[in-house]
Amino acid sequence: MTHVEIEYCVPCGMLDRAQDVQAAILEGYGTEVDSVSLVAGDGGVFEVRADDEVIFDEESDEFDVDAIVDAVGGRVGAAA
Repeated sequence: MTHVEIEYCVPCGMLDRAQDVQAAILEGYGTEVDSVSLVAGDGGVFEVRADDEVIFDEESDEFDVDAIVDAVGGRVGAAA
């Protein structure tokens, strides 16, 4: 099963964005993922990792919830 971590910048106020991504992943994949964890960070970080592999990094990727969910889906299928 797949473990997903969403690391977000607390001082930047990114909690709402992180929760939106978390909810979208859970709605899309439900019990197909083991966990979708929120990880508090700082320094402007917003990264999504699936099984320790970075699948979204705000520094280099355009923020798109659907694209992030699709990327997680690629890991869910690969983890089987």
